[in-house]
Amino acid sequence: MIPKIHYISQGNTTKEHLENIQKACTSGIELVQLRLKNLSEKKILKIAEEAREITGHYQTRLIINDHYKIAKKVKADGVHLGKNDTSPTIAKKYLESWQVIGGTANTLEDCEALIEKKVDYIGLGPFRFTTTKDHLSPILGANGYLAILEALQTNTPIIAIGGITIKDVPDILKTGVYGIAASGEITKNFNKISQFNKLLNSSSAQEQVWNPNQKI
Repeated sequence: MIPKIHYISQGNTTKEHLENIQKACTSGIELVQLRLKNLSEKKILKIAEEAREITGHYQTRLIINDHYKIAKKVKADGVHLGKNDTSPTIAKKYLESWQVIGGTANTLEDCEALIEKKVDYIGLGPFRFTTTKDHLSPILGANGYLAILEALQTNTPIIAIGGITIKDVPDILKTGVYGIAASGEITKNFNKISQFNKLLNSSSAQEQVWNPNQKI
């Protein structure tokens, strides 16, 4: 199964992204999403290779944001596709069978469309306003998650995202979401990873053995 806490990489430079990924891995994160914007594919490929080396050392799963071809090249564990990115159907044909595909959603209709395309998980948000993303979709809040999840009744893991802090976790979990993705909250203090793990009932101390033929 996919881990319940995801770290979305953050940094003012590519070097900071890699340093923060390293810190997240040493702090017990089980899944990192490499999210780089406004860079050439060549540059992103180079950083992705370095990120794969770091995460591989810690047996941490690596998801590449947007670039499914790069995800295949670096043998990442999967790709996360935004609403305006390549269709999951196209990416699925290109990627290996063990590589997972996640998709971004903001509405019930978004979720239904992604489930129809057989994504492995859905990043649903934003929970609240966040500065880490341009052109932010309408804020959902706990009530938005509750309404969507009650209507969906799906087994597809729903990952809440968007300005989430440790204090938000108990209320968000009551909505029925599977897990949480965080960026700023973790980057400010990597010790928060153990707190997230505790709240989400996922052990960061558990030894992870990655089987390349098995989906996360």
